[in-house]
Amino acid sequence: MSKNTEYVARLPDADGHIDYPQAEHEIWQALYSRQLGNLSEYACNEYQQGLIDLGLSDSNIPQLQDIDKVLLDTTGWKTAAVPALISFERFFELLANREFPVATFIRSKDEFDYLREPDIFHEVFGHCPLLTNASFAKFSHTYGKLGLSASKEDRVLLARLYWFTVEFGLIRNRDDSLSIYGGGILSSPGETLYAMGGEPQIKPFNLVDVLRTPYRIDIMQPVYYAVDGLSFLDEIVEMDIMGAVAEAKKLGMFAPLYEPKSKAS
Repeated sequence: MSKNTEYVARLPDADGHIDYPQAEHEIWQALYSRQLGNLSEYACNEYQQGLIDLGLSDSNIPQLQDIDKVLLDTTGWKTAAVPALISFERFFELLANREFPVATFIRSKDEFDYLREPDIFHEVFGHCPLLTNASFAKFSHTYGKLGLSASKEDRVLLARLYWFTVEFGLIRNRDDSLSIYGGGILSSPGETLYAMGGEPQIKPFNLVDVLRTPYRIDIMQPVYYAVDGLSFLDEIVEMDIMGAVAEAKKLGMFAPLYEPKSKAS
């Protein structure tokens, strides 16, 4: 599949069940087994516990109803089946209602390491385990409510907060080692090893700095922000996030640490 080929989400039947072909289950199995070896070393403890709590199959793409049972019991969240990409408005609306959007398609074999569009492996394997954690769930809910009432201009900056936390967030442990909580890293074998290597910059989390940092969705990230623990998300919730957005707009965006995207890409 070329990078220009669009994925099509599979639709559930009247009972909410999605029938995936065996070839797609095999892709899930390959992704799961490949990434599981990285997680014991690099994933944060809260993620690893959430993965156990969800009881995801290592050989079949899970059904969303099974995930919902666990999430509703732990943090009051559930999933929402969506097409590959949804609008900002719909995204914020779902989070504000404690519903996590899950695209119901899976990547092709030639896009194992990095995918531009979020697939079910990214959403379920990457994000859903941490939705069993109260701090992560509260942060996601607060973020959705803020985004729903924000202006179009402010949503651009809020997207950076989500990007450098929920998608590509790291934790700086007390022994100075790093752990991963960002689903964009946890669901990508390639980015996991890259983020834990010596190439990217790792900066301590600063809200205004995060809001000023541009990113590209189609490359490995040149910079990550590390919090002092997953419970730090509770502290972010208590910050004046929209005040920080206003401050970041005044100060302006940082210079990108990546090359401009070519017109051919």
